[in-house]
Parts: sequence; structure tokens; C-alpha cells
Amino acid sequence: MASWGVAQAKAKFSEVLDKAKTEGPQLVRRRSEEFVLMTLEESIKVGERAPVLEDGKTSGQRLWESLLCPPEDGIDVEFPRMTGELRKVDF
Repeated sequence: MASWGVAQAKAKFSEVLDKAKTEGPQLVRRRSEEFVLMTLEESIKVGERAPVLEDGKTSGQRLWESLLCPPEDGIDVEFPRMTGELRKVDF
């Protein structure tokens, strides 16, 4: 897997995409984070190798479904408003 710095990947983005298609996933590093750029077909292959849970779905599928659909029981999360005075910030 080829490794790119974020500035280098940004400057040569088309080349990164071409290499992802011909050579496979490309690693892009930004500070202490690492990202993988791959084709959709490669992503599907990786997803097919994901462990299958009791309900027949992968953990990624369950996460995606939960993000797309609201809970079936109608419960919504409400966050309480802050009480008290706001702090003053000097600029």
C-alpha cells in the first residue's frame, strides 16, 4: 500500500485516484491520523470479509442503518439546556 502525505495527496489527487484503481488502497497521513483511499469495488470486497453478527448483518451495516433511520420506538434524545450565567470572554 502506497503512503502519501496529505499535501502530496492533495497536489496529486488524480494520481492517487489512478493508483487506488490500478494498485489498490492508498494510505494518506495527516498529522497522527491515517486514512485509506480505495475504489468502491475494493470497499465492497473488504465489507464482505467483515464478521457477520447474529442477525446476519455486519457491524458496519448495522451502524449505517442506525444512522439512517430514527429509532422505531419513537424515543428521541433531548439534551438539557445549560442553566446559569454565560462566562465573559475577552477578545
